[in-house]
Amino acid sequence: MDVSKEIGIFYEQTKPGMKALPNDIVLRPRFQLELSQPKESVLESFENKKKEPFLINRIDDHVFIKFQQKDVHFWSPQLHLEINEIDTEKSKVYGLFGPNPTLWTFFMFLHFGVGTFFIIFGIWAYSSASLDKSYGLQLGAMIFMVLIWFVLYAFGRAGRRKGKPQMNQLFHFMREVLHLS
Repeated sequence: MDVSKEIGIFYEQTKPGMKALPNDIVLRPRFQLELSQPKESVLESFENKKKEPFLINRIDDHVFIKFQQKDVHFWSPQLHLEINEIDTEKSKVYGLFGPNPTLWTFFMFLHFGVGTFFIIFGIWAYSSASLDKSYGLQLGAMIFMVLIWFVLYAFGRAGRRKGKPQMNQLFHFMREVLHLS
């Protein structure tokens, strides 16, 4: 079964009036599960599980599941789980699928760079218009920046699509470890 259908809409409403977004729009899908297991039991089940082709790292209440280097391609996802205690017998798992952090940082750098250039060209266009000078070049550059934004978004969507089979593997592995299958 496809992970996006199985986990549905994950964005929890963290602030009143905030609208949930479907994961077919979001580049980094999220989910949450409430478990009838104590937090430490859940964390230990991940620590004790070794299975090819997954690598599991635990840092405090966070578990990172990714693929071994031989199975990694440019768009390989990883699964970040945060396990919080509800009470002594229950816990809540917050999951986030995302690309390699280095790749995600690079994409964010590109987005912020494009945004910065868009603002610079906008200021330049406004200054030129205020001085009754030609500003067609600046408007053209602003339109080009918007096109680059769409191209970056399309690359992100394509990468997510390419990484979807591995995303399904990560999700089903997590369900296996938590005995939810």
